[in-house]
Amino acid sequence: MKDFRTLKILDAFSGFFERLGVDYPIMRKILVVKLTMDGRRTPTIFNQQGNKKKKPEENGFIKSLWIYVLMSLMLIPVVNLGTSYLYQMSLFYGIVMFLVMTSMISDFSNVLLDVRDKGILLTKPVNKKTVSAAKTVHISIYLFFLTIAISAVPMIVGAFRHGLLFFLLSLLGLLLLDLFIVVLTAIIYYFILRFFDGEKLKDIINYVQIGLSISIAVGYQILVRAFSLVDLKITFTPSWWQFLVPPIWFGAPFELIFGHLANQTLYIYSVLAVIVPILAIMIYVRMLPSFEQNLQKLSNNSGEGKRKERKWKNIVVKLLCRNNEEKMFFRFADHMMRNEREFRLKVYPSLGMSLVFPFIFMFNEIQMNSYAHLVESKWYLTIYMSCTMIPGAVTMLKYSGKYKGAWVFRAAPLHNLAPLFSGVLKVFIVNLFFPVYFILCIIFIGIFGFKVIPDLVVVMVTAVLYTVISTIFLKGTLPFSESFQDVKQNGGLQMIGALLLIGIFIGIHFAVTFIPFGVFIYLIILSVITLFSWKRAYKTIWSIR
Repeated sequence: MKDFRTLKILDAFSGFFERLGVDYPIMRKILVVKLTMDGRRTPTIFNQQGNKKKKPEENGFIKSLWIYVLMSLMLIPVVNLGTSYLYQMSLFYGIVMFLVMTSMISDFSNVLLDVRDKGILLTKPVNKKTVSAAKTVHISIYLFFLTIAISAVPMIVGAFRHGLLFFLLSLLGLLLLDLFIVVLTAIIYYFILRFFDGEKLKDIINYVQIGLSISIAVGYQILVRAFSLVDLKITFTPSWWQFLVPPIWFGAPFELIFGHLANQTLYIYSVLAVIVPILAIMIYVRMLPSFEQNLQKLSNNSGEGKRKERKWKNIVVKLLCRNNEEKMFFRFADHMMRNEREFRLKVYPSLGMSLVFPFIFMFNEIQMNSYAHLVESKWYLTIYMSCTMIPGAVTMLKYSGKYKGAWVFRAAPLHNLAPLFSGVLKVFIVNLFFPVYFILCIIFIGIFGFKVIPDLVVVMVTAVLYTVISTIFLKGTLPFSESFQDVKQNGGLQMIGALLLIGIFIGIHFAVTFIPFGVFIYLIILSVITLFSWKRAYKTIWSIR
């Protein structure tokens, strides 16, 4: 097998792992296998068209890092403009933590909570601590690449402006931050695993992911508000709650060294930046055996047993599905989405983000003006931010842990697969998007009054149209027919284009609000376009040739 450069660097820390009770040679062999498998795309029965020549092994995640490098360009002014080092570096680490933590709970939670390799490894002379360490290092390697992609460019520019010490201190902070994120996520899951079991455990984990997503977004806003602008200068007033904001810990050493500001609070923050991650990893190592033992609960299907279809879902099926084929696929897709743990681990965090983003924008408006001004404004259009989860979630519809069973779609006696397409998208709208949208509607009506109901209906119709447009990510691929190992092969430019389209919808909606009865006219036109697009889309994309 290929000997990875990453593991050659890791060899320098073999003594550290041995002191922790980890069998390093065995852990290294496990990592070689894991990294080798990451570089192999699992073939599916529908990948038979096109070029069949054997391609060199490539890691889709590594290939996708360029989009994070592009995003990192926005951090250059954050790091290099101004001399308020505490504010700048706290904001820098806050943004990095936001992006990395989001990726951690959406892309790597399924790896952290994976129990499939236990049946193979634990039947061999391999101790549990070694298996757990291999899993943690596996995740950390990818988080390291992700963190470097996000921060390398601004750090290099910062080194030219502030010197080599700035670069080294930034790198140390990033290593400690990544360590803190991995351990924090593991500890949160540990307490969930300890107190819940069976199907309830799997549901609780998904709800915690939504909660974590909301906490990350809210925490980022709290970080920004720890500082204030006075006479065009950024000021910082210490307060007890700031000790609970990790990015400030990691920004404090820069103010001490480069800002030459001697402050007892800054010294405490700096000590926390070093001590907390180290203590966290020590706690994590101690709880590893118990964590792995409780992790086996995820493979336990006892508890609630099979979930019964609820009566309201039967009513929805009758209302939304026109024929028996579509009803069958609706129930099939509903079952897959509710029972595919990897699907939920990847999609549910975006639900939390969609739920909180509209309020973040509105809160900024209240800070700048007033609540009364907000109520009379058109800030209700921020509900479009709930649509940000649609492209990513629709893309995930083509993946499944049971993708090898997708041959049944071809074996089914169907003239075309349009009912499958329409059924899957209707389940997505009913199960995932509509609950978030409905909660937001209730709150928005409470804030802005009943006058916004026509606008909210327009947003719902727009979301359906946007869902159809997002099927560009599915074209040529059947639902649930590809392995989750191929997730990182998605096109970044297409995703950015889909997100920019939300801005166009917001602009059009905002413009029609200035026209008498413009919202109602726009609603009629939009409904016609959406109906035509829906019928046209599922008749062309999924037809069997």
